[in-house]
Amino acid sequence: MRPRKAWMLVLLLALAQLLAVASAGAPDEDSSDKEDAIEEDEEEDEDEDDDDDDLEVKEENGVLILNDANFDNFVADKDTVLLEFYAPWCGHCKQFAPEYEKIAATLKENDPPIPVAKIDATSESALASRFDVSGYPTIKILKKGQEVDYEGSRTQEEIVAKVKEVSQPNWTPPPEVTLVLTKDNFDEVVNDADIILVEFYAPWCGHCKKLAPEYEKAAKELSKSSPPIPLAKVDAIAETDLAKRFDVSSYPTLKIFRKGKAFSYNGPREKYGIVDYMMEQSGPPSKQILALKQVQEFLKDRDDVIIVGVFKSESDPAYQLYQDAANSLREDYKFHHTFSTEIAKFLKVSLGKLVVMQPEKFQSKYEPKSYVMDIKDSTEAAAIAEHVVKHTLPLVGHRKAADAKRYTRRPLVVVYYSVDFSFDYRAATQFWRNKVLEVAKDFPEYTFAVADEEDFATELKDLGLSESGEEVNAAILDEGGRRFAMEPDDFDADALRDFVTAFKKGKLKPVIKSQPVPKNNKGPVKVVVGKTFDSIVMDPKKDVLIEFYAPWCGHCKQLEPVYTSLGKKYKGHKNLVIAKMDATANDVTSDRYKVEGFPTIYFAPSGDKKNPIKFEDGNRDLEHLSKFIEEHATKLSRTKEEL
Repeated sequence: MRPRKAWMLVLLLALAQLLAVASAGAPDEDSSDKEDAIEEDEEEDEDEDDDDDDLEVKEENGVLILNDANFDNFVADKDTVLLEFYAPWCGHCKQFAPEYEKIAATLKENDPPIPVAKIDATSESALASRFDVSGYPTIKILKKGQEVDYEGSRTQEEIVAKVKEVSQPNWTPPPEVTLVLTKDNFDEVVNDADIILVEFYAPWCGHCKKLAPEYEKAAKELSKSSPPIPLAKVDAIAETDLAKRFDVSSYPTLKIFRKGKAFSYNGPREKYGIVDYMMEQSGPPSKQILALKQVQEFLKDRDDVIIVGVFKSESDPAYQLYQDAANSLREDYKFHHTFSTEIAKFLKVSLGKLVVMQPEKFQSKYEPKSYVMDIKDSTEAAAIAEHVVKHTLPLVGHRKAADAKRYTRRPLVVVYYSVDFSFDYRAATQFWRNKVLEVAKDFPEYTFAVADEEDFATELKDLGLSESGEEVNAAILDEGGRRFAMEPDDFDADALRDFVTAFKKGKLKPVIKSQPVPKNNKGPVKVVVGKTFDSIVMDPKKDVLIEFYAPWCGHCKQLEPVYTSLGKKYKGHKNLVIAKMDATANDVTSDRYKVEGFPTIYFAPSGDKKNPIKFEDGNRDLEHLSKFIEEHATKLSRTKEEL
């Protein structure tokens, strides 16, 4: 063989070996597909195993473990089941665990056995929400799938006894303690009660459903008080006349009645809060003053208005009228009364009088030391309440966040600094307050107050005064939410007087919280900011539909595409503007457009901007919004281009 042929033969043999190795090392397509299929089957088997694990009811020390996945399937055919909702980190739960295991062992020996289970409320959130679990451990009994609250102690003896009682074939839930009122029994029940709490509800209302168990628990608790305090409910949808009679427009609405007279309920909406609130409300609205020393201490040390009724006795008709007035204002003011002639002499009044006065720290030479009202048999409780409210504030009061609603009268002149009436700082606080008094006496039509700058830091920031560098700042809060800030300068009575005078003459420009004015505002929905509210929404020549929204509001986000479609639909109408405004970042400069929730929509008709029409329909779709516009539009005309 020649060398060249031998070399080529060697090369061919080597190439053949390489091809054989490559062929053996790489699987064909069918082989690869089979392996993938096997892997997928294995994953599905693992998922099925996980599902089976979730559905399987496991046991731990005799206690069954239930979860969101297996709960309904397990309890479906059970007559009675004891449940504990716990949190793994909860100390009370850990302490209760051995006792609960003893309970499980005992009920397992019952004939028939009663299952005892526990649920980790921190991981099984659906069940925790379904059973309204808010504390740990929470014990509940299920009877044929219906929830029975357990309110006894966490002892084996009590829990076992209660579960066995519920498990009896003839057991039925106890009747509701909450009274059911209709037009047939309402007046009889309410007029006879010294105090009764009444809930006006709608059967479909989610908030009402959430309140119902708490309300019933409170009713049970208050039925044990001495004397008992009844709780009642009215289906406001079925009893429309009662709902209308008491101005019920939202659900649930709660009202306190005293011998048939209605008062607002402003308390909590959970069991213990309702109980505490009603216990306090059931007491007398006015406390008796027995000694003159108490009145003297009030004058010297109190920080709030002093209200004292002076009467002959509890049978005095004037005293009864005073009590009615005090009941209507008991949440806002502290009322006192006395039958002491010594105190009457000190106050320089005769019996049958109401005295409203300020503690010494708020008295001044520019105002009376007290305001006295003669209460006669013909005097109405409303007139007494009006007298109290009218004279509650001194010429220059101390405005606090807690009593902000006392300062609703506008214009309100507020002077901000470090306000502290404690002994060490009283002189400095009064130094600045006296300067305000010098101005306040000349403007009786305005309300004046001092306020601590730390308590109202957010308000100062919105006024642009938080970085003023001045020890004392001032502002005027006007009707319609308008605010005016005093230019930072050395503060004295003359500077404040000039500021108030300039306001009175209309020479001040309001401070408006506003986002930047959009450079391009030609979209189907016009963007309104604080600085453009008056020029766009209050434009007297145009109809404007304005949506007030919050960026974080889910309902607002849901409405956005619908509202954009609405803007496109009416874009060609030159006398109609579809607009929106972020009400969290901008001031609404008219008090006619009240925003109490999001989204809030108003139609501002041309020529009548002070009487906007609120969109009340719950259906915020294109059809209903369009119908709302066309019902209230003063004129719908298209541009020439569209025609």
